[in-house]
Amino acid sequence: MSKRRAGGAQDKQGTAGQPAGRRAGSGKPRGMKIKKGDRVVVLAGKDRGREGTVIHADPGSQRVIVQGVSMIRKNTKVNYQGRRGAKEGGIVNQEAPIHVSNVALVDPDTKKQTRAGYRFDGESKIRVARASGKDI
Repeated sequence: MSKRRAGGAQDKQGTAGQPAGRRAGSGKPRGMKIKKGDRVVVLAGKDRGREGTVIHADPGSQRVIVQGVSMIRKNTKVNYQGRRGAKEGGIVNQEAPIHVSNVALVDPDTKKQTRAGYRFDGESKIRVARASGKDI
């Protein structure tokens, strides 16, 4: 008779029984180095190599929405809030969220992908591109 192990691979949990994407013990999501308004390039998936601007960043799920990338067709429910009471609904094209590990920041100087780092200038924390060392 075999015993089942608690916390197997199919549980999708991080360390100490926390949901994936959260730090053990703190209860809050990890910070993301990619922010809203950043220029990014997609590293993996059907839109690999495409560039766009981040229009939404969600640290809780570790996902970003990039403008014009990972477009999906979504069926919207009919509501009656259109002009002059017209029925509005149908199929809408919109961006789907991408995991933050599948995008990379674009260096503003070299236009190539880079990682983001931080440096402290007195009391302020400044984001820098790791490849060139320039401020982002």
